[in-house]
Amino acid sequence: MNDQLRQSQKLEAVGILAGGIAHEFSNILTTMKGSMYLIEKKLTKNSPVIKYAEQVSSSINKANTLSQGLLTFSRKQLITMRAVHFNEVIRHIGKMLTQLIGEDIELSIMLCDKTPSVMADMNQIEQVMINLATNARDAMPDGGRLAISTDLINIGEDFKKQHGYGVPGEYVVMTVSDSGTGMEDAIRRKIFEPFFTTKVVGKGSGLGLAVTYGIVKQHNGFIEVESVPGEGTAFKIYFPTVEAEVSQSPGQDRHLVKEGAETILLAEDDDDARATMSEILRMTGYTVLEARNGEEAIRIFMENNERVQLVFLDVRMPKKNGRAVYEEIKSIHPQTKFLFISGYTENVMDSLAVSEKSINFISKASLPHEILVKIREVLDKPSPGF
Repeated sequence: MNDQLRQSQKLEAVGILAGGIAHEFSNILTTMKGSMYLIEKKLTKNSPVIKYAEQVSSSINKANTLSQGLLTFSRKQLITMRAVHFNEVIRHIGKMLTQLIGEDIELSIMLCDKTPSVMADMNQIEQVMINLATNARDAMPDGGRLAISTDLINIGEDFKKQHGYGVPGEYVVMTVSDSGTGMEDAIRRKIFEPFFTTKVVGKGSGLGLAVTYGIVKQHNGFIEVESVPGEGTAFKIYFPTVEAEVSQSPGQDRHLVKEGAETILLAEDDDDARATMSEILRMTGYTVLEARNGEEAIRIFMENNERVQLVFLDVRMPKKNGRAVYEEIKSIHPQTKFLFISGYTENVMDSLAVSEKSINFISKASLPHEILVKIREVLDKPSPGF
């Protein structure tokens, strides 16, 4: 019980530190991701420089994952939860793990007969799987076996008494085990600490398992680890099941970008991020009106209220924040559609009261095509009040 408390306190401390740099760092990454998106769109498939562009994109995405991982430590990162068939998620992600772990490691996936549903963020569950598979690979430099399995269990008071934590109910348990080097108890007790690693300098950041821990906690789950030196390691992750309709399978293309012809008012105080996002929107067919702060956003809207079909707002801006802009425009033109974007943590979003269900939001951690998909989704929704 004390270990769980201490771990939560450590994650909270790192989360506070991360929140302080999230906005500026996310703006830099937004500009970099957007610029690479534009470059790749303008390159032909046979271009001799496309491989270099792909390498840069890969590095930017790693930096993006690192930034968001810092926020995940203290459960401050905003995530999108929806009902999913857990076995389908594991089966879908399992296909990409073969390339990650290499040919020397045998991968086996055994899923329970039932099809449990859980509330989950697909990208976050994928990150958990990648983190655990990467750790297993590194623990088996000469090859070995990686096994992933799922099962359904009911947690009761006995479990809570034995483990010191747990909420009674039905859970799907995912076990990820390897035949690697294993670890001593002294190391096992520290593996979820931020920046703790046994790898040589340059080979590991010590972030993977801390991020995994944070993601599991965000999903109201629990994680355990058992390990025997020389015999291997097994992680058990418990996710609560739900009775809910699953709307989409993980194999479907969730990132299909459709072009548009609407007029969008983009309000973003960072000049580079605004310029990059404007160019991406124009390339996708939209007409864009740009605002550098909240007051300018309101003025431009008032001058073009019959044209603007979406107001795309940064949450934190000078001369009126996103919420103030939203409320003023809504009072004048209640049918206007809005989409908020931010790199801030959840507590800042809550303080601005923009995390309510009626508000459309997307994180600056999102890739350009994900932002375009979200914009299209908001535009295609019925107008408020209809």
